[in-house]
Amino acid sequence: MVKVLVASKIHENGLKLLKDNGIEVTYVEEPPEEKLIELIKGHHGLIVRSKPFVTKRVIEAADVLMVIARAGVGVDNIDVEVAKAKGIEVLNTPEATTTSVAELAVGLMLAVARKIAFSDRKMRSGEWPKKQAEGYELNGKILGIIGAGRIGSTVARICKYGFNMQIVYYDRERNPRLEQELGAKYLPLEELLKVADVISIHVPLTPETRHMINEERLKLMKKTAILINTARGPVVDTNALVKALQEGWIAGAGLDVFEEEPLPPNHPLTKLENVVLTPHIGASTHEAQARAGIQVAEKVIEFFKQKGLLK
Repeated sequence: MVKVLVASKIHENGLKLLKDNGIEVTYVEEPPEEKLIELIKGHHGLIVRSKPFVTKRVIEAADVLMVIARAGVGVDNIDVEVAKAKGIEVLNTPEATTTSVAELAVGLMLAVARKIAFSDRKMRSGEWPKKQAEGYELNGKILGIIGAGRIGSTVARICKYGFNMQIVYYDRERNPRLEQELGAKYLPLEELLKVADVISIHVPLTPETRHMINEERLKLMKKTAILINTARGPVVDTNALVKALQEGWIAGAGLDVFEEEPLPPNHPLTKLENVVLTPHIGASTHEAQARAGIQVAEKVIEFFKQKGLLK
């Protein structure tokens, strides 16, 4: 019998789908590395979300593991190179969370531009910050998309059709569909940073994208610009961003991801009024989690069917 270790919480419909297809499921939510090393033995498949980390030690401890599946987009918590070297397939479900992450990115834009979170904090403390809460409209502004894949393109569509924003984008490859549909304009990264009023990051974490947004590049941005990051924390140099927000190089930021998660108590970002913080909730909607759970189960089932281990 095919055995799959589910090491993160996935939607109950996903678990049911695995079992209904004759897979024996072991469910242990986010075990630490030593426990995962112990559990992985005897399992043909492993399903995770952003945690736990599937390290080299975990992969090397596996004896019959054939596939690691991530219920979500990024696979930076999986040592993909070690897995591939051992002949283990790595799968993910990038489609499942697209809408949820895109909607949060737009929500953060509004929260920063219209000082929604700032106003809420002040009112809860008994203040009436009407004069301090003057913000900016998104309508007609220039949106800079860094990474025009599924999520970046969805954000661009929402902002184009919802706020009549002008779209500029940067990516490793041009996106002709986005250019044709939205009139999006491709720009080199440095040029995008100079012209955009709102910049939204949607790139994976790789050695090339780590600290892509650093002090030098933050200084290129408009003083009225807003930076949004719902991708991965280390894409932005946190120390440089804190300095930019403190010294007014940019107007504000909306962050769902951080270099260190959870964000430590009393972190400098928590002291700033011009930043909106959310605890990595881009994919945290009922709809996204249901899709991710079902899609990851379907992909694992299809994998084992192709291997001839399931009917």
